[in-house]
Amino acid sequence: MNDFLQVGANTVLSSPKGTVTVSYEMSNAIDISLTAFLLTASDKVQGDSGIIFYNQPESASGAATLLPEEITGNTKIHKINFDMSRVPEGITKIAITLTEDNSRGFSNVKNLKAEISTDHSTFQLTPSSFTNENGIVVLELYLRNGQTKAKSIWRGFESGLEGLCKNYGVEVEADEQSPNTIQKQTQNKPEPLNVPEDQSSQNTMSTISLEKVKGKVSLDKGQKPVIIDKTPEITATVSWKTGTDYDIYALVYTKDGRQVDVAMFGANGTPPLRSYGNGAVEHMGDVRRDNRSTKTEVIKLRLNDDILAVVPVVYSAQSNGTGSFYRYKVSMSIDNQSGTSVTIFAKNANNNDRIYSCVPGILHNTPDGVMISPLELYSKPDSERRPKLRMGSSNMVEVIMDEGPINDYK
Repeated sequence: MNDFLQVGANTVLSSPKGTVTVSYEMSNAIDISLTAFLLTASDKVQGDSGIIFYNQPESASGAATLLPEEITGNTKIHKINFDMSRVPEGITKIAITLTEDNSRGFSNVKNLKAEISTDHSTFQLTPSSFTNENGIVVLELYLRNGQTKAKSIWRGFESGLEGLCKNYGVEVEADEQSPNTIQKQTQNKPEPLNVPEDQSSQNTMSTISLEKVKGKVSLDKGQKPVIIDKTPEITATVSWKTGTDYDIYALVYTKDGRQVDVAMFGANGTPPLRSYGNGAVEHMGDVRRDNRSTKTEVIKLRLNDDILAVVPVVYSAQSNGTGSFYRYKVSMSIDNQSGTSVTIFAKNANNNDRIYSCVPGILHNTPDGVMISPLELYSKPDSERRPKLRMGSSNMVEVIMDEGPINDYK
């Protein structure tokens, strides 16, 4: 059974157990988090234990469990399991909410939808349009006369997570620093980052709140982007265990909307190019098989205002025979040569030798620094097409896998 639940409508679920799934089209400019609030009859939480989010993914009673994010193609998926038979005493409702943590707003989120599934039924929920909202109550699960029911809400807040917390009785200005509380998400305000809102006009700016980091930092797929100081020379170093011959290249997206491929080898209709823009993006040479335990290839970046984004790509040609990004422990480290480095590991790769391209992350060149977003994207099996860059609907450069020219046979 598969039904559509209109905004404002409610329904009886066939079981107290099930899963809520939220999906949307990925974009480098947006960063969405799912948070669940376990509520009393007065629509308030009983305490910090009633907030389920990435730092506290499971309620002690087992009533709600947040699952790791998933990516399928160009779609990001959030899931949370629920069991209304296990809600704590005094709890009558679970509110499922979303926040857009880069302050771009849900008007920039494409193909947003939700689904409630139980053992015998599935309900689809699609919102109406949004404007400036960056916090949403998607739906409510509640107990009524011994039955588990669901209501499609889609109510928006322009104050994001803070607005949601205040709505449900969470004190967001408390001094408590417990890592298991929601205050960790809202209390430390990061430095604002300015990024172009419209690339055709340099005077139009928008603000995204991101953390400027220093020292050694690791990012995982699904985490928020960070920003590092932009120095005269930045290196993108890809490392892997010896045993195969990866090749690294960089895709450059320019202010006038061009994609330039900086690679030691060519592709269909795209000749080799070792350096672009008088060394603004430069490949430091191909490293072949040898006896070292760890292999590296380096791309140097001397970013100028003509460059909006750089995307390093890790490639293993079919002719190499093997190339599992999981087995060879691939990682990419961005170092500004001034004491700060950001590393992204290929933690979500599988052991498939037929997947030939990996995009660990994207670097956006902004007025306030270099914004690094962990992507960890992989090509389709058997595809040797390069990724393609495009300007997304939120005016941030996006990576589309398997749509570029086919790499030359090596």
